[in-house]
This record gives sequence, structure tokens and C-alpha cells, in this order.
Amino acid sequence: MNPTEIAEPPRSGEIRATVEARLQEGRRGGSAPETVRVEWRGQPLNLEVVTMPVSDLFYNPQTHRVRAQRAHDPLRDAELAKDPWSYESQAYLHDLLKCNPKNPDSPDPAFEKLKDDLKQYGQKDAGIITHSGVLVNGNTRHAALRDLTSPNMRVAVLPADATWVDIAAVELELQLRKDRRREYSYINRLIAVHEQVTMGRSMKQIREDFRTTQKSIDRDLWVHHFISDAIHRSRTELADGNTASLRLMDFEGHQETLSELYRSCQEADPDEADAIKESRLLAILLDFAKTRVRWIKEDFHDAYLDPLLGEDFAASEETSLDEDHGLPGFDPGPGPGLNGEAPQVLRARAATDRVLTAKAKQAVSARLSPDEAAETRDVLQQARDAMDRGVAGAEADGRRAERKLAAAETLREATGLIRECTKEVAQARSHNLMEHRILDEAIEELGAALKQLSRHSSRGVEQPGRGLTWLQDAVAEL
Repeated sequence: MNPTEIAEPPRSGEIRATVEARLQEGRRGGSAPETVRVEWRGQPLNLEVVTMPVSDLFYNPQTHRVRAQRAHDPLRDAELAKDPWSYESQAYLHDLLKCNPKNPDSPDPAFEKLKDDLKQYGQKDAGIITHSGVLVNGNTRHAALRDLTSPNMRVAVLPADATWVDIAAVELELQLRKDRRREYSYINRLIAVHEQVTMGRSMKQIREDFRTTQKSIDRDLWVHHFISDAIHRSRTELADGNTASLRLMDFEGHQETLSELYRSCQEADPDEADAIKESRLLAILLDFAKTRVRWIKEDFHDAYLDPLLGEDFAASEETSLDEDHGLPGFDPGPGPGLNGEAPQVLRARAATDRVLTAKAKQAVSARLSPDEAAETRDVLQQARDAMDRGVAGAEADGRRAERKLAAAETLREATGLIRECTKEVAQARSHNLMEHRILDEAIEELGAALKQLSRHSSRGVEQPGRGLTWLQDAVAEL
């Protein structure tokens, strides 16, 4: 849906007349009118507030509040794109505004809390509309007021020449204020950041609008492209001739895992980063907890997963090392790209692609043939079982490796403490504040601890290294 091509809502002329009449009525009143302050084309502007019938207001089809969730029902979303002002389209937006962003089939507790607050205390903050009655801010409050059968809603009115670009800017500015009540979901925030970049806004403006850092913007753009690439790769043809693919909303709930993935990839070389991305994407698709996903390193697929997967997950012989799997028209910019070239990356990619298409089919399970449904269940179950066993093996090996290094790390910490102690002894001596007896007792305890360390470290060692040899000699006379 191109915002610049969206027609005016029905009865727009009548609604404009009502809005203008109520603005004039408010100006004629004796008291100062209620206003809402917004940033308007780079300058602060006070918008006058009027009371409008709830039935005269329309949900904004471009609101970022439910942008990702619109894909939940492709048929209703297609109707929304075709005619955003129809009863069916507005009803779909109403339903989405009430639902849980992570699971649109269930209600959102935050919406129920808002509705209870409105019922008990009434509307505190005014929404914002265009002269034709399109809600710029307050879409969720409007949904709650409709459910409560409230006849009216207080709304501030944008200037009459407001464009869809203005509407998007005002919505974003209000959403990102520190006093906001209900934040965008994670994926909808990523969409908003990406849209601001594609609109050509400067990074400085975006950082200020989102009250964030360039590092966070870079991460959000990277994650948005990572998800978009996964969606592109998931596209598959069904037996009925239609196609299916994953949706942005399918990645809600994985914010921390995706953020950790970004950090891991920035610290790894390109081939290692690509291998990590493939295997962790597979774990994300299978809804593994972030605490388990962390054990997936660059060698995970070949060392732990591949031996547990069947031939259906293997890379085909025709797979080319030069094949471009990236999202068309996207310049990934600096840092690791999303195109795997090393053989281990291609092997991991093949397994992930198999699960990507299976997850796309699972999302439209009602449209699958019996054979397709059975195959999809088998693929996902086999992948989940293999991933569960693979992660368990990687975690066990990782914890063993940590235990092997634990003693050395603890000793390095002790070395630092001894250096700190040396400085404190020198300072105490220079000020004639040394407690020699107490220090001597502490040194005796250190000597006993070193003897015990030497004894345990020497067991089974036939040819000690320089460090252990020094320790053995040092404690020999204690």
C-alpha cells in the first residue's frame, strides 16, 4: 500500500465540515482551548482539541502499531490494502489493535488494562486526527472506546494540509516520547526504523527521533535485513499452486536472541558469522530459548547437528558456491554479509532453508493437502529433535571447556589482587601505617594456599612447565 495513493475516507467532506465547525466553536468560547503540542515539520505546534463522534473516526491503515501483525490474516490484509476504509478493513485493524503482538489470536493484557482505565477514569489524553477523521495517534484508545460503546472521543486536529508523510512523522514522534504508555512491539519498531532510513532521513534525525545511538540503529537495520532475508528464503509453492512465506510478525518474541546474534556476528570473521547466523536462525525458527541458543557457535552444524539430521536436510550437489542467496536490491553495507560462501556455511544453509519452507507451510496449515501437512510435521519434528540433542551436546562440551579454564582464570584474578595488595603495602609503609603482625598472618595463609595449589597442580604431571616448576620450588621450603 503506497501511502501517497490512499484515497480519502468516505464522508470525508462531511467530517471535515464537522471538524472545522467544532474548531470554530472552541475558538469562540471564553476559556483557553485545550491543545496538544507536537513537532510539525521541524517546529513545535499546538493543536486544538475538539470532541468528535467515535463513529466519525477511522483507524490509520499505516499505523506502525500493528504493521507487522497485518500479515496474520493474508486475506483480510489484502482487503485492507485494496480498500483501507471498508467496514471489513477497519474491523481487521480494530481486531489487531486489541490482540497480543506476539500472538494475534490471543487478547493483549495491555489493551484490557487500557480499557479498564478508560472505563474507570475516562479519557485523559486526547488523540490526534486529520481533518478527514483519520487517527494519527490514539488508534488503540479509539478501539477501547468503541468496545466500551463510548459515543465521543477527544482529539487534537492536524493542519488541513497534512500529508501521509506528516502523519507518519507525527505518529513516530509521539510514540517515542518518554511518557508513552504502550510501546510499539519489537518488530514494529524495526519496521519504523527501516522506513525512516528508506525515506531518506538523516541518521542524525533518526537517532534524535528514536532517542537512541548509532550503534542501536545499525543493529536494528541489520536485524531487519536478517529477518527479511529469512522471509525471502522461506517462500515456497504449495500443492494448490499458491505460495506461502514467513511474516515479520513470526519473529516477535526473539528480540534478545536477535540482539545477541548481531553482537556475535560483529565479533566473528565473515565465514564464522555466516555459519553462526544459519544455525541460530534454525534454533530461532524452532523457538529455542536464548539461554540455549548461546551455545551455538560457528562449528555447531558440522560438529553437532549434521550427524543427527537426515538426507532431506543436506545441501544438493547442484548448490553453487557462487549462488546469491541475499535479498534482491539490498546493500548490506559494512560488516558481515548474509551470503554464505564457505562449504560449511552452505551445508548449514541447506538445513535452515528446509526448516524455513516448512515453517512457512505450517503458518498456512489450513491450506495444506494431507500429504503436505504430514511432511511439514515430520520435517519440523525431526529438526526439533536433532536441534535439541545438538544443543545439549554443544552445551555439555562448552561447560567442560569452561571448567578446564576456570582454574587459570581464577588464578589470573588472584594475581591481579596480589598486585593490588603490593600497592597497598607500599602506600601503608610510606605512611608508617603498616600492621606487620596482621600482614604476616595473611602471608602465612597465602603460603599454605600456594602449597595446596602446588600439590594438586602437580598430580599426574611428569614434565611440569616453567610456571609449575617455579611454584614447586617456591613452596618447597615453606
